[in-house]
Amino acid sequence: MSRFTVLDLLSLDLKEHNSLDLTCLSGRAGLIREIRIPDLNRPGLTLSGFYENFGYERVQIFGRGETSYLVKLQEEGKSETIEGLFKEDIPCVIFSHGLSPTDDFRRIADRSGCPILQTQLPTSEFSSRLIRALANVFAEHVTIHGVLVEVFGIGILIIGNSGVGKSEAALELIERGHRLVADDAVDIKCVAGNILLGAGANKALGHHMEIRGLGIINITHLFGVGAIRDSKQIQLVVELETWDSNKEYDRIGAEDRTRTILDVHVPELLIPVKPGRNVPIIIETAAMNERLKKMGYYSAKEFNQSVLKWLESEHARNAYLRNRDIFSSDISIESEQEEP
Repeated sequence: MSRFTVLDLLSLDLKEHNSLDLTCLSGRAGLIREIRIPDLNRPGLTLSGFYENFGYERVQIFGRGETSYLVKLQEEGKSETIEGLFKEDIPCVIFSHGLSPTDDFRRIADRSGCPILQTQLPTSEFSSRLIRALANVFAEHVTIHGVLVEVFGIGILIIGNSGVGKSEAALELIERGHRLVADDAVDIKCVAGNILLGAGANKALGHHMEIRGLGIINITHLFGVGAIRDSKQIQLVVELETWDSNKEYDRIGAEDRTRTILDVHVPELLIPVKPGRNVPIIIETAAMNERLKKMGYYSAKEFNQSVLKWLESEHARNAYLRNRDIFSSDISIESEQEEP
């Protein structure tokens, strides 16, 4: 990823339950310092003079306990441990609960060029939000050519060769009440180890679609804000390809195809396209079928089991009838032999 600084942290556009509510108290010259690790540190032991294994490269969080200890150090006239804290290039220091640093701490931090930030959030809540935000920033990502839509709550990435009809299929889905996440260029990030989160690669151009013969259209203006979504987890990949009459396509659905994106395996469907096939309805059905799978119901497997049961019952019935005919034939022969 590109260089991520403290100023970038302040500039993150996070809303509602993800907002960090950060303001800069001092050390604005140090806002260009780089944050290299998506983690944080609470320097309680470091303030007491224990510097071994000090995570100086992490964002430093000061809660009520650390702030109270700073007040105690200032009252006792002890600033040596604070000076030792800033011997390394700390990215930034953040005070939670709306707390402020002591005069000694601010003076030493300003001398070292370290920025001091403040948030009104409690320490635990802010820490969880910051870890989520940094994990998203530092997450491995890739950009894929395709269309990402939400259909019945399932995030579907539609891919295929240029001109196969990806945007047209997505436009029909939007017309049917589903939502667009991104068109043409989908930026995919791997968060929490195995979750693929997709969004538009360019926010300025997001929620626009290119339809050949029509041009660029604004989905928000045409269909309203209810037809768009900023990001969505990718739970199904649908690949569209031109129908090949010489190719054998899966007709039962027992074959479990997957596509690997950023080392995460995602279920995949291959849908052949030709005149007369209603691709949007097929994608809607695929979304509902995927929801059933997540509930533990597999239509193809149940169909196979039903066929097997039918074959077993048919075989047993035929075997019974065959044995009964043989038994009846033997009785008839024995009866004929016993007659005088």
